Amino acid sequence: MMRADEPARIRRWAVEQVTRKGARVEAVAEALGYGRSTVFGWVQKYAACGLRELQTKLRSGRPPKLTSRQRVRLVPYLVGTDPRHLRFAFALWTREMVAELIEVKFEVVMSPSGVGRILRRMGLSPQPPGWRAYQADPQAVATWRTVAFPLIKAEAAKVGGIVFLGDEASVRSDYHAGTTWGRVGQTPVVPTTGARYSVNMISAVSARGKLHFRIVEGKVNAAAFIDYCERLRHDHPRRPVFLIVDGHPAHWARAVREWVASTNGRFRLFYLPGYSPQLNPDEWVWKNVKHDRIGKAGITSLEDLRSKAEGALQRLAGLPHLVKSFFADPKLQYIVG
Repeated sequence: MMRADEPARIRRWAVEQVTRKGARVEAVAEALGYGRSTVFGWVQKYAACGLRELQTKLRSGRPPKLTSRQRVRLVPYLVGTDPRHLRFAFALWTREMVAELIEVKFEVVMSPSGVGRILRRMGLSPQPPGWRAYQADPQAVATWRTVAFPLIKAEAAKVGGIVFLGDEASVRSDYHAGTTWGRVGQTPVVPTTGARYSVNMISAVSARGKLHFRIVEGKVNAAAFIDYCERLRHDHPRRPVFLIVDGHPAHWARAVREWVASTNGRFRLFYLPGYSPQLNPDEWVWKNVKHDRIGKAGITSLEDLRSKAEGALQRLAGLPHLVKSFFADPKLQYIVG
């Protein structure tokens, strides 16, 4: 390991070789492995200010950074660990929280900005997380992907049925998304209604790009869901319909189960594992309709909201290639794989 005063000794030796022994700057630089301009600069400093300019100067600056071993130990705390398990109040890591963790674990005090620099050098960056319900059962999800859905798909193929995955959603008049341009420091203003309205929707999609939907007046209860299922079956009279939905109370209602039984196998209902929206491509429908379309449009009335919701769904239904693209989500590969 290089001694603290080693750089100063090298500089003094180089200057002595040039000024007292007549060595050429180029020869000294080559012997030391430095550039000619570096050694020449040392000689100039000596000529102007003497030996004191060649002394090693201690730098002042930021607190000591973490060692490579400490950085390796830090990563598992930040990647894949819930901060709440370490008795923090929040579920998302902040630079301040990481600084506190570093102080507790390694007895190193760092500023939030210093922490940010360290994290970036470690290949980490701030990212919006995916939120998952803690009630979700990983084993149930795995079984659905590898056992339950393949059986449903095989049965549908056997009887010539068509498989849909469905869901409900509500959109409000005060839901806004997207950005627009404006002068720096002056927030752009987009006129919209101050009243609050909501519209309920039901839709279902197939891996072949089919989208079936309905705007619902009032709540999505058992009667509304049965009416939607009737329409879905009516639009596919020659093929049995296999509809997969989540655990919404309306889907489990006795009236719904009795209606399904009355179809004698022409309409079959299946249920996704609890708290697992990532398994349903219909979530992409609502993202497209709510975030990409309605959220960027100003709403003037309930009728206007209903019209825009229906228009967004009709547009999407006319773009089967776009609907099919929803299934490219890695979490949905189990459907088309």
